[in-house]
Amino acid sequence: MSQASIKFIATDMDGTLLDQYGRLDPEFFELFVHLEEKGILFSAASGRQYYSLRDTFAPIQDRMIYVADNGTMVMYQDKELYSCTIPKAEIDQIVQAARGVKGSHLVLCGKRSAYIETSDPQALEEFKKYYYRCEYVADLLEIDDEFIKVAICHFGGTEELVYPTMKARFDDTHQVVVSAKIWLDVMNAQASKGAAIKHLQETMGFGPEETMTFGDYLNDVEMLQVSEHSYAMENAHEAVKKIARFSAPSNRDSGVMKVIREKVLY
Repeated sequence: MSQASIKFIATDMDGTLLDQYGRLDPEFFELFVHLEEKGILFSAASGRQYYSLRDTFAPIQDRMIYVADNGTMVMYQDKELYSCTIPKAEIDQIVQAARGVKGSHLVLCGKRSAYIETSDPQALEEFKKYYYRCEYVADLLEIDDEFIKVAICHFGGTEELVYPTMKARFDDTHQVVVSAKIWLDVMNAQASKGAAIKHLQETMGFGPEETMTFGDYLNDVEMLQVSEHSYAMENAHEAVKKIARFSAPSNRDSGVMKVIREKVLY
């Protein structure tokens, strides 16, 4: 399968492009320039907030596409290309159900900001990694914004302790996805990184055969499925490895950049 015709590359961030300490390899920016010279679009496709991603890629922030908050919002040059929102009445139901899961910490994600009602120090430290724009509020049910997801953090593990409850309640009406060991997102039923990238394929003139994607966790599955050049990281969840067509070295070894250099640039 030729990879010389790639027109669009999307990569997850945590556990994929970023190393085990959540750091971006400084050499990435040089690699990005080479992709730009070849006319290849690059996207960060992440569960992270748009404003957080934009800050991470500050030197090139207006030259790349952001598939943010697990595909619920797509931004380019600070303009919205796509979004997938949740009505306020449904948000209230999700928040109330998540509050009932002992040990859970909630982030209500809106287009303008993220909102939290916990003051737990460990949770606040975790939130800072992913939410650049975040407001503390007395009650998440009183917020006025357009909402794109509810993110739930549980330090005991979301796949075991949060997913069963939220799946039983919302799986028929919403997208319930484990996005990391201690994170779970509840979104619009149509929302995913894959749906967002499919929208870009349809509106920006490139197809699955011209799309390369990289991921490591369950929220990356749909993104890998809309790409013929799909890579699971060596450190990926076993379910992700079964879906991806190819394997990339670990995020500890800058696996995304190695594959791009070998398969696309040289």
